[in-house]
Amino acid sequence: MTRDYRLSRRAVLASGLALGVGGLILPVRAATPLKVAGIHASPVENAWNSCLHKALQDAAADGAIEYTFSEGVSGTDYPRAMREYAEAGNELIIGEAYAVEKEARQVAADYPETAFVLGSSGAATGDNFGVFGTWNHDGAYLAGMLAGKMTKSNVVGSVGAMPIPEVNMLINAFAAGVKAVNPEAKHLVTFIGTFFDPPKAREAGLAQIDAGADILFGERIGTADAAKERGIKAVGSLIDYTPRYPDTVFANALWGFRPILNAAIADAAAGKPVGKDYTAFGLMKEGGSDIAYAKGVAPADAEAAMEEVRAKIKSGAFEVPRDAAEPK
Repeated sequence: MTRDYRLSRRAVLASGLALGVGGLILPVRAATPLKVAGIHASPVENAWNSCLHKALQDAAADGAIEYTFSEGVSGTDYPRAMREYAEAGNELIIGEAYAVEKEARQVAADYPETAFVLGSSGAATGDNFGVFGTWNHDGAYLAGMLAGKMTKSNVVGSVGAMPIPEVNMLINAFAAGVKAVNPEAKHLVTFIGTFFDPPKAREAGLAQIDAGADILFGERIGTADAAKERGIKAVGSLIDYTPRYPDTVFANALWGFRPILNAAIADAAAGKPVGKDYTAFGLMKEGGSDIAYAKGVAPADAEAAMEEVRAKIKSGAFEVPRDAAEPK
């Protein structure tokens, strides 16, 4: 459902963690809740947007912020939504600049007293335009290690949105995990050209299965539907899909937005510049991401090897390669 950003203004209160990610930093508490607006280009059911939305809901429940939001905001309307939320007195605006980088930065320049922290493939600008990326590539690498030991056809597939740097990095990390334990495995990659089109992701997944893939990495929602339909295994991204697909999704590269949000709230509430890159707060070693997997699905030795690498990532002893080149 798409809400009209001119009319949909509501505080959303909820409790609990968005993801089963341990180590998330404690909620920020303020004497007066910060007015925060979320502008979601896709419905909040979309996995990525749901991570932002849930973190914002939880921050509202903790009393740190007063949260209003809009969802399904098109690229042509996005700058106008930013302006209207800034005009309404919101002190911090959370959203995404991927499809509107130039326009979003111009809005921020026009409202220097408003803090903007948006998902972006670009750099921070000035004092009031901060950025963050979705770096759950650590979990994707670990899931790839399991998949590389599980594949029987020696072919795995990945279905992604579009070849932007952070999507590329995630898919490349999954492939690197596969190759680390199974150098002979083949990796198929398909981009569907949009951030939210489950039927299209399903069709892409089915095509990869027809090409021999027996495990799919679903960077996009809908991929697991193809895997379920054909009776193969799949890996989820951002949120835990295993409860929804109990016999299909065996591992998930989780990402939690709350550590990034807490850092942005703290800066905005203190009147500090937010013109910085907040991405690192989402790394596994910072407690912002992890892997969730169903034990016993992958071979025991594969799980043990993966857990060894997981511990090294968390300690900082091992860093998953960050390859933002378009995967082939």
